[in-house]
Amino acid sequence: MDIAKEIAVRAADIEQRIQMYLPKAEGYQHTIFEAMDYSVTAGGKRLRPMLMEASYEMFGGTDPKIVEPFMAAIECIHTYSLVHDDLPEMDDDAYRRGKLTTHKKFGQAMGVLAGDALLNYAFEIVAKALVAQSGDAKAAKAFEVLACKAGIYGMIGGQVVDVEMTGKELSKEQLEYVYENKTGALIEASMMIGAILAGADEAKVAAVHKIASDVGMAFQIQDDILDVCGDSALLGKPTLSDEENGKVTYVTIHGIDESRRYVTELSERAVRELEEIGGDNEFLKELVIWLINRDK
Repeated sequence: MDIAKEIAVRAADIEQRIQMYLPKAEGYQHTIFEAMDYSVTAGGKRLRPMLMEASYEMFGGTDPKIVEPFMAAIECIHTYSLVHDDLPEMDDDAYRRGKLTTHKKFGQAMGVLAGDALLNYAFEIVAKALVAQSGDAKAAKAFEVLACKAGIYGMIGGQVVDVEMTGKELSKEQLEYVYENKTGALIEASMMIGAILAGADEAKVAAVHKIASDVGMAFQIQDDILDVCGDSALLGKPTLSDEENGKVTYVTIHGIDESRRYVTELSERAVRELEEIGGDNEFLKELVIWLINRDK
């Protein structure tokens, strides 16, 4: 399998499908629609919806229309988190993926509103899917996972600790909490939702949760490595931003070599456990390996 080519093909397909869910820029509030569209379509790997669909397929899911609303919703949630991350009160970034950040393009107030709008719209998308799939317990459970992992017991919880501890010394446990939630929670949600919608039992969903946790941790540590060693032109944003913002990372605590060793350990464990689950998981295994070794 040419994994880079397969990822590009899938990402382009996901891009088109997500765009179908975005609102048209019309009415008095057209600016918010433009800001939402700009934010979502500004590039990105489409990792979370890709992981969701691959997990769905691994457990025998065959109807794209079942998983598609959740794929669009999780990308909207991920995008909203980036829009708010970039605001002056948070990371104060001017560029993301080589383009102006949303608040630099549309103004700070509209940046706040665009993030709010994307989060609300994500749940609107899923709510409509729940109505369409009335009585489907799998869809209801998937909605619960999405809401929990995006909220105070997931991504937002991790973001809170990240904000409060910026410029301070973090313990290993605090740092891992931030990584497991701020970054890992939506990756966990993606893979768990795919499994749930395909009808996987509780034990299999729990196994997927553990695998996704390893993937999320490795993904974030690789981000730390790229922030120190990466090419800003490839990344589409300045390197050394963590250092400039006074953030403690896995690299600053453990160094580059130990960070790379741990990323390898986590990725190998995730692949091994995917093999134990079985099913049609070849793409998912290759995707995990590619993510860990990415250069952007």
